Amino acid sequence: MTTTPSPAFSTCDFCDTFKNDASGAFRVLPPVWRDFGGISAFSGPVSTVQCFEDNSLVKAAVDSPGLGRVLVVDGGGSLRRALVGGNLAAAAARNGWAGLVVDGCVRDVAELAASAVGIRALAAMPLPTEKRGQGQRDSAVQIQGVWVRPGDWLYADADGIVVSSTALR
Repeated sequence: MTTTPSPAFSTCDFCDTFKNDASGAFRVLPPVWRDFGGISAFSGPVSTVQCFEDNSLVKAAVDSPGLGRVLVVDGGGSLRRALVGGNLAAAAARNGWAGLVVDGCVRDVAELAASAVGIRALAAMPLPTEKRGQGQRDSAVQIQGVWVRPGDWLYADADGIVVSSTALR
């Protein structure tokens, strides 16, 4: 039997601590995410990409040094095209990204599960994107109604995903 080490954090514990926070510094993403990556719990400072059915900027991001960050991809919740597949997941792992949170779809599910990176997304979709070079990098994005900004800290585990304006411990 294989065991997975416990993460150094618990989103439930964070929620217990910050449940009455009204400042907006602590946010909880809605429970709509599926776990696709080879690492089930991940955290790090946020970098963002905003794109719609075009993963050109996602590719550019994961091809750059991740430095333990989490890439949050605002794909507008589209279920029509996959923004991340096996090649991009492998690049993210190779370049030191802690995880990817995709407000949209992914593909190559078996390859994602074998990758050494955390991946959360809405669904699997085999159809790839078109490459038009459109979108924005490192701007504030709204993911499922929750604001996420570059430099925020994101924590994802089996219980959910939380975002904070500062690192939590």
